[in-house]
Amino acid sequence: MRVNVLGNGDYASLYKRYTAGKLLVCNMPPMELTREEVYASCMVDFKMMAALQEGSVNLGMYDWILGNRPRRWMEKNPTFYLKYSQNIKGFWTHLPPYAQLPGHKKEQAATNYSCGHMAVDYACRSMRATEVHLYGFDSMFDLNLRSYTDLFLESDRSNLNTHRLATNWRPIWSNFFKEFPDVDFTIYHRHDKIKFPVGKNVNVIAVTE
Repeated sequence: MRVNVLGNGDYASLYKRYTAGKLLVCNMPPMELTREEVYASCMVDFKMMAALQEGSVNLGMYDWILGNRPRRWMEKNPTFYLKYSQNIKGFWTHLPPYAQLPGHKKEQAATNYSCGHMAVDYACRSMRATEVHLYGFDSMFDLNLRSYTDLFLESDRSNLNTHRLATNWRPIWSNFFKEFPDVDFTIYHRHDKIKFPVGKNVNVIAVTE
């Protein structure tokens, strides 16, 4: 089964609507998509839950897959949970051991594990995808963590924090692809100079149009 995962980087636009396969998005998709097009929106952050609660963000048109921190948010905010329970397709709280990077404490693993990591993890473990296609994951290739969600949620994009996040995220991707050797991963970007080693199950496509 093919699963497409739409990140929020600058080149998420390489995804073309109605591409074959089921579609997972990260938070708010960077393009207009109908409920019928989206299998689920994946979320991992407290700040996204807060934005939904205050009404500054609306994702009520999609089903949701929620990670560790959103689950804790729901436990502490039962009224919010009841309001949106019909949107919740499920909780996905699995954290692989390599999300705890060398020298990091255990509680840092959830911070290291991005929304994109969780979405791809869900595609492989829960949806049993045999092929996963990734769009808009620019930080694998460039020191660029700009995200569509920055337009409505404040994020620290200083050079120091960008370097820290990229340094944390990339080793997790490398280990993740190794864990699923029987899944074919295809990553789309403007060039093919990915910044970490990948195996034969990872295909990088440079889209130049």
